Amino acid sequence: MTSRREFLSAGLALPVVGASSGMGFFKPSENPVASQTGSPVKFEYRTLGRTGLKVTSMGFGCMITSDPSVVERAADSGITYFDTSRGYQHGNNERMVGAALAAKRKQLVLSTKTDSNTRDGMSRELDISLRELKTDYIDIWYLHGKDDVASITDEMIETQQLAKKQGKIRFAGVSTHKPLQLLPWMAQKGVFDVALTVYNFTMDSGVDRAIETAAKSGMGVVAMKVMAGGSRSLKHTDPAYDKLTRPGAMPAALKWVLSKPNISTTIPSMTDMDQLDENLRAMAQPYSAGDQKLLAAHLEMIRPLYCRMCGKCEGACQKGLPIANVMRCLTYADGYGQFALGRERFQELTSEKVAVRCSDCAECTVKCPHGVQVSSRVARAQELFA
Repeated sequence: MTSRREFLSAGLALPVVGASSGMGFFKPSENPVASQTGSPVKFEYRTLGRTGLKVTSMGFGCMITSDPSVVERAADSGITYFDTSRGYQHGNNERMVGAALAAKRKQLVLSTKTDSNTRDGMSRELDISLRELKTDYIDIWYLHGKDDVASITDEMIETQQLAKKQGKIRFAGVSTHKPLQLLPWMAQKGVFDVALTVYNFTMDSGVDRAIETAAKSGMGVVAMKVMAGGSRSLKHTDPAYDKLTRPGAMPAALKWVLSKPNISTTIPSMTDMDQLDENLRAMAQPYSAGDQKLLAAHLEMIRPLYCRMCGKCEGACQKGLPIANVMRCLTYADGYGQFALGRERFQELTSEKVAVRCSDCAECTVKCPHGVQVSSRVARAQELFA
């Protein structure tokens, strides 16, 4: 295990990459790293807001990864930021990530999340995360999936700050699917170091402004869901989702996010070596006019399917369904090929919401401004998961 005493003596503000200390942090190499295909890859390092942490512009979102060799080779290739959560794969994801990264822990920035809403529950989850990840400290500890201000209590904030003082975490953050609602508030609150937010080419300029506000306040901004629900080489439960596998669209989507100056790093999901290599190549290439044209065409194709989580349909369902959350469950199944994850998230809805059937309504009251076929998509989620 990495010693907490070593961590405290190094100082909370010490950058993880490029610092020389007793913690054994490494200096970023200026030499290109070879991918599995033999193509040289050169990494770009960015500063994660006021944390001072230096991270590769492309990190690794471990949520749906089950093969530890992919995570291990990503670290060997030069990726320095890895993200997991206490609840991913019922705790097995943290265990896998901890085993894969233990040998290189001092060289990496590691984040995880808590789903608990109480001081005791959060503290208990943090201690389990430390044990499973084989480390004495977490670099960034997120409150997981907070989509409105009311869901973040003073007790949660105080627990994060206490964990900092105890040396169990270095920095505190929040993950959200609602950047327009959360990021400006987080920037004003001033107690959070990092924001993990959904961000991709489908979103409008309002999200860009919210991210800019967060970045100007000193927060590091990490982008998730960067592929806009896209996947590669998956057998979808819905043939319509084959549209999300448009050749070249996923690398272009990644390059789009990487081109944004207020994004510190990204956490695309990677489940196999081919995806890892494709993303490494995309990371090293500039976002081009050709990529822009490709994504414009791709957006038109996925318009009826993909929820941009803009929040404009909130409260519009006459049965009270949280449309964006239901659509996200469907994306896990049809977009990522993770049926069990989609069903698990769907079953987290109240029993009244799970029992709702769109077929019982004579007319859908939800009109998506972006053209998503809401009633048919939500009905499909009900058919799959309920």
